[in-house]
Amino acid sequence: MNTADHGALPLHAPRKLKMATVSLAGCFGCHMSFLDIDERLLELLEHIEFDRSPLTDIKTIGRCDIGLIEGGLCNAENVQVLREFRAHCKTLVAVGACAINGGLPAQRNQRDVGQMLVDVYCSHRGTASGCQVPNDPELPLPLNHVHPIHEVVHVDYFLPGCPPSADAIWSFLTDLLAGRTPQLGHGLIHYD
Repeated sequence: MNTADHGALPLHAPRKLKMATVSLAGCFGCHMSFLDIDERLLELLEHIEFDRSPLTDIKTIGRCDIGLIEGGLCNAENVQVLREFRAHCKTLVAVGACAINGGLPAQRNQRDVGQMLVDVYCSHRGTASGCQVPNDPELPLPLNHVHPIHEVVHVDYFLPGCPPSADAIWSFLTDLLAGRTPQLGHGLIHYD
């Protein structure tokens, strides 16, 4: 690959690609890094159209070319959203440590979830007598463990980092949009 071409979007794409993003069990840091590509967002928007994304506030997902998933799976709703993304996206990308290996939310995997909920809602100092663990059908059912997304669906690409830098995201997307296999060079992967 010619390094002069790396980092440049194709000049004339046949059509805009549809891209969707979602944050599951994570901190939203990967979306913040995505926004940190700054003015390059304008160039990106010449080649993509956003579908479901916190950036558009669209809540449902249509057919998409690229789906970016940040965060792992900590509850039943996360699993449902992930499966919906996989069904609607041609290419699915696990973005960041939480999507790839569970990240910080997976630290709870060492504890019993039921006991943890009792400790937080009923046994914690300052809780009122007679309190109970919330049990409302509107609340998603917590999973016993936080899982990376590849344990539930097929993932096409992994974009590591915590979070991946704006430059790593830009490099990854420019490769993907140009039809190249994304490759992150030295210095683009880091964990803060």
